[in-house]
Amino acid sequence: MRSERTRIATAAATATVVLVVMLGIHPVSTRQMLTAYVLVLAAIALAGLSRIARSSTDPAAPSAFEAALRIRTVEQMRPPELVRTEREIVLGRSSARHLHQRLLPVLREAAAARLSAGHNVDLERRPEAARALLGEEAWELLRVDRPEPPDRNAPGIPLRQLRDVISTLEKL
Repeated sequence: MRSERTRIATAAATATVVLVVMLGIHPVSTRQMLTAYVLVLAAIALAGLSRIARSSTDPAAPSAFEAALRIRTVEQMRPPELVRTEREIVLGRSSARHLHQRLLPVLREAAAARLSAGHNVDLERRPEAARALLGEEAWELLRVDRPEPPDRNAPGIPLRQLRDVISTLEKL
């Protein structure tokens, strides 16, 4: 940028020297020489400013117009319900209290919906039919009258057992 300023100053000084020489020789009227001088100075200033502006922007960066036309990719967001369910599973695996109070109600709701839709069985009103369809392991976990754990700080459900229960629910 400094060399551009130097170029502009040199060109303006040269134009001024030429003007002084022309005024001494006086080949045309003074008015015509001053008009030409002002036009030359304006041209020098415009050329210099355009070079400075061009050099100050990154040539690799797209213009604002090109950036506006570019198709933007939408960042894939995980659905909030999925994030909440994953959190419930992690906490349900780590704490018996959380398993009993938060994760099992979600699993019960899923079981009730699957039993009702696929087999016309109500989990609360027809527990024996629900037990037969769910199997002993899933039934013991999902039954409505399941007692609260004696040690609420004990570990929750093992991952293998949770996978088995979810697989049972998917098969309904």
